[in-house]
Amino acid sequence: MLYAIHGEDVLNSLEKRMMARPAHLERLQTLQNEGRLILAGPYPSIDSADPGTAGFSGSLIVAEFASLEAAQTWAEADPYVTAGVYSKITVRPFKKVFPI
Repeated sequence: MLYAIHGEDVLNSLEKRMMARPAHLERLQTLQNEGRLILAGPYPSIDSADPGTAGFSGSLIVAEFASLEAAQTWAEADPYVTAGVYSKITVRPFKKVFPI
């Protein structure tokens, strides 16, 4: 089943985010290589694809996991969690309708 993982950043997270980004991307690449990643990306803090020093307010990952528990366990081990980038993570089942 698919799960939506929403991470909310702490204020002024950009420096921590950039330090943990390579390890975060490596985990996402593993999901992609396994054919389990639907999409992933950050929420810019301002209305811009490149927010510069304004940074990001969080991230969204939609991926396939065997269970809600497996998705939560995966999310809680993310480098952004251990680096203190995320203040909160929400994991919910997700039903993809489009694109087909």
